[in-house]
Amino acid sequence: MTTIRIIDADEARAVLPDLCEILSDCINGGASVGFMLPFGPKDAEAYWREIAAAVEAGGIILAVAEVEGRVVGTVQVGLASKPNQPHRGDLMKLLVHRSARGLGLSRRLMDAVEREAARRGRTLLVLDTATGSDAEKIYPRFGWERVGVIPDYAMWPEGGFCGTTLFYKRVG
Repeated sequence: MTTIRIIDADEARAVLPDLCEILSDCINGGASVGFMLPFGPKDAEAYWREIAAAVEAGGIILAVAEVEGRVVGTVQVGLASKPNQPHRGDLMKLLVHRSARGLGLSRRLMDAVEREAARRGRTLLVLDTATGSDAEKIYPRFGWERVGVIPDYAMWPEGGFCGTTLFYKRVG
């Protein structure tokens, strides 16, 4: 059975080992999501503890995909806190463990956080993703509009520059 759900900070802490495994798997598989190799378990745990604190503070929406009771995918929306941007959110870290790809989890995760962001008053979501990555190809299929590319924006986990492609989507 597959379940997609929005989780709170306590639930995030309860599934911390699964979240750490997903992040490590994606980074070790070449995903450019803000980290460099080598990337170890302590790095993953520190990251997810920060995210759980941000969820607790109300700054992040966190969704997970569970298959057979195990979390195998996740995505976040950072809720913009600037006074002139109460309508905006930043989609971040759409991650699906390589063993669970091809099950339609990315679309279901995106649908869930988009609905929750709209429920919380967000009407515009934005994201950036590594140019040339597999992730770049899926967002247009989910209704996201491509804005453009910034060259040499970040680095791949193993080194070397990569551009980032910007997208937006109106929700709610």
